Amino acid sequence: MRYQIRQKIFSFGDNFTIKDESGQDNYIVRGKVFSFGDKLKIEDMHGNELVYIEQQLFRFLPEYNIFAGGQHMAMVKKEFTFFKPKFIINSQLGAYEIEGDIFSHDFTILKNGMIVAVVSKQWFSFSDTYGVDISGNEDQAFMLALVIVIDQVLHDDKNRR
Repeated sequence: MRYQIRQKIFSFGDNFTIKDESGQDNYIVRGKVFSFGDKLKIEDMHGNELVYIEQQLFRFLPEYNIFAGGQHMAMVKKEFTFFKPKFIINSQLGAYEIEGDIFSHDFTILKNGMIVAVVSKQWFSFSDTYGVDISGNEDQAFMLALVIVIDQVLHDDKNRR
């Protein structure tokens, strides 16, 4: 399934929808107002929480935890590198890796060596929107959460410069 995600999604109280490629709303993303660190929920269209993302504070490098159904599903942490950003993803669902040009939102997510998601800004002409094509076998909300965390880390890095 292919989705449209708005770039730079986190801001105080930011709420928006993730759309499918035909423009239909599929998920609601709700940011938490007045919190320390980034916190957001991905909900279905009926308001049921599917995934919760929480930034860990007081870390040298950005680190996020992803929860589903009250269970810790993954920790995503940016690795220290000089050139190309790299991420450590410790997940209950498998061994994930990121390959490609992360800065331009043109990369793939691999699980146990197999491509499970492709992210590309080229699929949509809108400057602040990119596409995520996720394999049908994967937990769609979880995969979207991974992409959102990567987007947030890159957005925070850009703002620090």
